[in-house]
Amino acid sequence: MRIRRFEEVDAVVVAGIIGRCLRETNSRDYPAEVIERMCAHFTPGRLVELAGLREMRVAPHGTVSRDGNKVYTMFVDPRAAGKGIGRALMAHIEGLAKAEGHAFMETGASITGHGFYRRLGYVDVRESETEFGLNYILRRPLG
Repeated sequence: MRIRRFEEVDAVVVAGIIGRCLRETNSRDYPAEVIERMCAHFTPGRLVELAGLREMRVAPHGTVSRDGNKVYTMFVDPRAAGKGIGRALMAHIEGLAKAEGHAFMETGASITGHGFYRRLGYVDVRESETEFGLNYILRRPLG
């Protein structure tokens, strides 16, 4: 699977992936108004802006971004779920962080994504509240 840097021309496709993921998957765990606020947050323009603030990667049917050892915007199109795309994206950015000398990777996970990260070996550190609701903070050693 080819994983590469996000480019501005990817913004519309990635926003579509995120929107589908939120509406088709996360909507099981969050009320409609929260889902719509999240979708409004991840517009193509906002994704271009975020890509200027942190390293964003894309693969066919998925995206993830990071800043050092912090994971952000991890989404896989629901139509491609269960095919290893999320695992591959995480392994890729974990490898980048490890090469930079980071000892662990950390992420904030939605209720929906919590189990995914746990299956990858991430452990709960704490819970927090965000503008979008409950968020789990998890870590995984990179050694």
